[in-house]
This record gives sequence, structure tokens and C-alpha cells, in this order.
Amino acid sequence: MSAEIKAELERVGLVPVLRAQSEEIGHALVEAMLAGGVTVVEVTMTVPGAIDLLRALKRQHGSKLLLGSGTVTTAAEAAATIEAGAQFVVSPSFHPEVIAKTKELGKVSIPGALTPTEVITAWHAGADYVKIFPCSAVGGASYLRSLLAPFPELQLIPTGGVTQQTAADFLKAGARALGVGADLVNAKAIADGQPEIIANAARAYLEIIRQVRG
Repeated sequence: MSAEIKAELERVGLVPVLRAQSEEIGHALVEAMLAGGVTVVEVTMTVPGAIDLLRALKRQHGSKLLLGSGTVTTAAEAAATIEAGAQFVVSPSFHPEVIAKTKELGKVSIPGALTPTEVITAWHAGADYVKIFPCSAVGGASYLRSLLAPFPELQLIPTGGVTQQTAADFLKAGARALGVGADLVNAKAIADGQPEIIANAARAYLEIIRQVRG
């Protein structure tokens, strides 16, 4: 089960981090990304009604959309989001009980970590990927490359500071996928009635990934 989720996540190569002020804006953001060809989304627990949004997106899009939950810090939250449709569970930090619950339920675990000690600890606790956050604050792609030098087996997803300008460098440094925030999941574009800005950004990211992977 988790092998299929990982294959799809890496195929798309993007984990858009959805933060929104309402479920309605959340739906609009997802529609705009889908229009641009991006079929993965991480719904963070900071969205009001996040569980309801996950459930609605699952009902609406089914297997066409790979859903994840984000900012998950307890085992109970992990279980609730998986029950609502999340296939992968992301945390900004390392919570062994979240990894354990996610794996127990057959889903993909993506804890957050930053230092070499934190990263390897999360990996040995059973993480499928480790989210390197906040990656750009400590050197961006060069930091990712430095982490992979002693630990080439790690599967890393940089998040924080990933933009269309930096995306290729992160992929060349060894990122399995890219965690992308406001550069793609642009709530202002929705507020301004311009969802095409998001769809165009989605296409641009997918093209960068395609070019780097050859």
C-alpha cells in the first residue's frame, strides 16, 4: 500500500502545502492546482475544518488526488486524518508516536527534522521520507547535499524556501520531492479571482521537474 503512495508522490515530485483561511478557499486552491496538473496536496491542520476538507476532497476526487495531512503532531490527529482520507502524514517536527500510528495504518510518514542527528533519528524511527524544514534558512540545496553525503540512503523532501528559482537545484541535490508553499499554493490569487496564476505555477513546477529528471 505505502509503496504505491510513495511511487505516486515521487512521480509527481511536489507536495503542495495547503494553508487557507477557510474550507472554501481550500477547495478553490486544489481545483486550481489540479487544473495545472498537480495531483498531490497536503492539507495542514491549521486550515479551519481541515478534517472535513480532507473528507470532502476524498469524496470529490477519489483516487485522482493523492491527499496528505500536514502539521500533524499527535497520534490521534494522524489517525483522524487518515480516516478522513490522508494517504501520507507530514509533521514540521519529529514525533515518534505519529510515525508509529501512520505506519500501523499502512500510510506514508513524513516527519520534519533539520540537523543530522534529528534527521537520522526520524529515519531510524521508521519515516518513509524526512521533511527538511526550514531548509532554505540553513543553506537550501547545498545543505541537502551535505546531509546526503554521509547518509546517501535518506529520502529527503526539502520544504521552506522552495521556489521556481530554487526547485531545480534542490532536485539536483537529491530531493525525492519538493514541499512547496505560497509560491504555488497562492491564496492571494484565489482572493483576487485569478486561479490561473496557480494553474500556471503548477505547470511551471512540473516542467522543471520533467527537465531535471530528463
